[in-house]
Parts: sequence; structure tokens; C-alpha cells
Amino acid sequence: MIELKHINKIYNGFNALNDISLTIKDGEICGIIGQSGAGKSTLVRCINMLEPPTSGDVIVNGRNMVTLSKRELREERKKIGMIFQHFNLLSSRTVYENVAFPLELSNVPQGEQKERINDILELVGLADYRNKYPAQLSGGQKQRVSLAGVMVDQVKILLFDEPLANLDPATGKQTIELIDEIQKETDTTVVIIEHRLEDVLWRDVDRIILVSEGRILADLHPDELLATDLLADNGIRE
Repeated sequence: MIELKHINKIYNGFNALNDISLTIKDGEICGIIGQSGAGKSTLVRCINMLEPPTSGDVIVNGRNMVTLSKRELREERKKIGMIFQHFNLLSSRTVYENVAFPLELSNVPQGEQKERINDILELVGLADYRNKYPAQLSGGQKQRVSLAGVMVDQVKILLFDEPLANLDPATGKQTIELIDEIQKETDTTVVIIEHRLEDVLWRDVDRIILVSEGRILADLHPDELLATDLLADNGIRE
């Protein structure tokens, strides 16, 4: 599903990513962890080309994103959803209208919009909140609206950039449960950047990728990683 080949990313002479090679299979849930400034977000943003690599190849769904035209890249990006720690909701729009926004931009017919929005609101547990405004929602509910707004486009890959950062521990665990349920329901490929490893591992994760100074230090099953000293040596709380 996702293959990075010898990715480098240089900012003003600084190597944010150093010769990263990584394969993520269709339907996997992978966590990416590391200290602040390790290169986690840059790595994930290379997948959807929000941060094009300085060199290397980014192959998603069998297509090299680096070589695509702008039009082709826009089409491929529609298959990749990204959820940030900030909810990015429009305060003047209801839950339903926020979720509808990407479909409106894509000129999806009204009848199809309604069906897809209703389905996704059921999936994320917000069917009874469709007429609420963001100010009337909790942090966890806002995160669900943000997720619904991405999922409504029927994406095949979900990228989460510290989705738990603004949530309390209990709500964070509920979010991980929701991500796990959605992955099982849709067989979506999921990549989660997060420093709260104990919350990420609240549900099963296929692999944990440890990043430091722009390099991959480990790519292991959680049990294997926890059996090493790598987390403690790199300032990550187990």
C-alpha cells in the first residue's frame, strides 16, 4: 500500500529525514513514535506529498507520487486522509455541514452526499449530533467530526498526526478504540504519529516504528520493541 524508498528531506541544509526506506502493507495499523523533532511528522507528510522529499520515491497504491503531475497528485490524494491534532472544523457549520464540506468541493450529487454523510456519522457514533455546532461538542466529539470529514471521501489510507494531543487520557483511549473499529470495518491502512505510546497500544497495533534524528531506529511488533531498551534510551515512556 505504502512504500518509501531512500527518502531524504533537507530544510535549509538540515537533514530532517535520512535515507528512509519503509513498507506498510494494505490494512496494517502502524504507530510512529519518537521525541519532538525526530522527523515523525515530516515522514508521514511525505506519504501524501504535503512535504515532497528532496530525493527518493514515494509509492502509494502502486503509483510513484514523486513523478505524478499536479492533476494526478490531486486525484491520488483523495485516497489519503490526514487528521491533525487541531480539529480544523468550521465553527459556523453544523456537524453535518462540516462533514459535507469535502463532498461539496468535489461536486458530489446531493443524494449521494446525504447517503454517505449519514453512513459515516453512524460509523463514528455522531448520528444524534448532526445538527450540533463545534462549540457544543467535547474534544473527543470534535475529533470524531474531523475523522468523519476525512472518511466521507472513502479514503483507503488514514494518517493521524498526534490525534490525542488535545485529549484527556480517557478520551484518548476512546479515540484509539474508534480508530481500531473503523480499521476493522473498512480495512483501511492506518498510520498514527503519537508520543503517548501507552494510549496507542490500548488496542492492537501491527508495528511500532521508532524514529530518531530523521532515521528509523526500529520497526518491530510492539511486544518485540518493549522487550528492548530502545524506548528508554530514546526518551520514550513505555
